[in-house]
Amino acid sequence: MAESVMLKTATPGVAALISNQGKTEFKLYGYADAEQQKLIAEDTLFELGSTTKAFTALAVILLQQEGRLSYSDPVTDYLPWFGPAFKGAKTGITINQLLAHTSGIPAWSIRLIPEGTTAEMLENTIHKISDIELDTYPGAGYQYATVNYDILALIIEQVTGMSYQDYVAHNILMPLGMTDSYFATGQEEEPEQLSKGYRVFFGKSIAYDAPRYYGNIAAGYLVTNVKDLERWVHAQLDTGNIPDHLRKAIRQSHEASPETAGLEAEGQYYSYGWSNEQDEQVIRHSGSNPNYSSQVIINLEQQTAVFVLANLNSAAPSLIASNIYENINGNAMKAYKYDDTYNLIDVVFSFLVLLAVISVTLKGIRLAGGSRGDIRNERSRSRKRVIAGLSLSLRLLLLLLIVIWPYLIQYNYYMISVWMSSAVFIWMGLAAVSCVLSAICQCITIAGLLKNAGVRSITGR
Repeated sequence: MAESVMLKTATPGVAALISNQGKTEFKLYGYADAEQQKLIAEDTLFELGSTTKAFTALAVILLQQEGRLSYSDPVTDYLPWFGPAFKGAKTGITINQLLAHTSGIPAWSIRLIPEGTTAEMLENTIHKISDIELDTYPGAGYQYATVNYDILALIIEQVTGMSYQDYVAHNILMPLGMTDSYFATGQEEEPEQLSKGYRVFFGKSIAYDAPRYYGNIAAGYLVTNVKDLERWVHAQLDTGNIPDHLRKAIRQSHEASPETAGLEAEGQYYSYGWSNEQDEQVIRHSGSNPNYSSQVIINLEQQTAVFVLANLNSAAPSLIASNIYENINGNAMKAYKYDDTYNLIDVVFSFLVLLAVISVTLKGIRLAGGSRGDIRNERSRSRKRVIAGLSLSLRLLLLLLIVIWPYLIQYNYYMISVWMSSAVFIWMGLAAVSCVLSAICQCITIAGLLKNAGVRSITGR
């Protein structure tokens, strides 16, 4: 199943942790470095993506238990300059609303996170969204926005006087024995165990050195492996040697009060970095970075857990984790349905690239052969001029849509270049060239028809 999903999503390597009633297994597939044929191992490191958020939330809980902050505190208690607005009026956001993604900060705010690896990037990121217009009044609704957890990281730094990563390392990673884990800032020396990241291009996985965003460190940049995650998972299952204060904080992270949690779906809440299904006693989360992805599912009541890591941003970890989890519970596994967003984008735009190449070629041939405007019947000439004019207008409109469509879906060119297949940009370029060539063809046709009509008028024919 895992190898089949990896093949269909072009995922180079996968590491899976399976814990069932205290028994742990590691399942390892594919390559940490496909070019060097380096196999995935138990100590192979991956970026977690958004499954990092549970660590950030746990740090906030620890500070709350120490009395150093309160969930109901407004962000401005720690960041006085932070002043988002709702319908033009400055509005306060609380720590609890950041934890539950009910702050009203829009999901598209991720595109405002600047690239960079210097220490001030975290504060720079929060400054960039500090006066953002909120989609909903704080506390009124759930909307997953990754920068909520970056704001929490800056609050942690203000409260502790330490860098976010140092606080989490000293108070969570080290007490749990997660000695291989660290936060990727782009400044550290990469260990040999770090898997190479990839992204899909024309159906193949291509090595991809993605940009770094230190400002998003608390929401997606913990680097770890299945060996360390075994300790993390067992801590969630309340087994092993865990300091009492940390055990208490972890138990609290599994709570989801309907009054303060974000409502994701019926019976499913977002709270403390987890998607929480209270009736089933299941917590889960997925994670995506431009060149890595992950999925964790933990059943607290049945004492089962699955954590899957991949070195490509794809749906592979989610489907593999879900299938393993269902298999543990005696249920049937599901086949891959080719509904992976990023792979689907690659397939669609790769096909569009081929069509665009054909279109540009045909239009080039047409231009090289010239355009005929020698039509004797005036009615036919008039009809062809109208058709050519309409075609020209449509081509210009299509060219405009090609240029602006990323902004219509609240993206931009930079986000596309970072997150999507390069086939998208290739298609945009070729489609724009095709539109321009079409417009030139129609202009030549119209000019030829007008010239021909003028000649016939002068000669009386």
